[in-house]
Amino acid sequence: MKCFYYLAPTLKSTQQISTDLQDAGVMDWFLHIIARDEAGLKREHLHSSNYLETTDLLRDGLIGANIGFILAVLAAGAVWILEPFGPQTPKVLYFFVVVVFTLFGAWVGGLTGIDKENKKLRRFHEDLEAGKYLILLYVRSEQEENIRDMMRTQHPEARLVAIDRHFLNPFSGVRRRRRRQRAEAS
Repeated sequence: MKCFYYLAPTLKSTQQISTDLQDAGVMDWFLHIIARDEAGLKREHLHSSNYLETTDLLRDGLIGANIGFILAVLAAGAVWILEPFGPQTPKVLYFFVVVVFTLFGAWVGGLTGIDKENKKLRRFHEDLEAGKYLILLYVRSEQEENIRDMMRTQHPEARLVAIDRHFLNPFSGVRRRRRRQRAEAS
């Protein structure tokens, strides 16, 4: 499954694209729209994006959990070597140290990430602030050519600006389309 990023200029165009994609067999679950005008999306009954798509909650939460785990291993090692609770320290204590530090790291990382714009969307920040609509379209490989052809013929105003193998992998990069590639494709 790939995620296509289309940039649409207006709400009316975005509404028409959504309708045409639904007619082509794309369910709402696979179509998310990111815009500054959330009220317009709700008014037109368009499927807007969620926190996992617009913030770095998942990415920073995973990074925090990894940092917490590393610190937990160090803390458990210190407890094992220093034996602050005596030589008969229960082994389950080490397990709880690792779990508590890892969960605390995930929590702090998630709180940090919920305040940051998603890493994959930062390059579209100016376009979104200018009032454009970013359409995230999750497409199965068997639908890919049909959807691309439909978008190219029926909606030339919407530009294909990037392709991602799958949006929710927080550590993958987005392959941004270059103008030269677009000119050759036309």
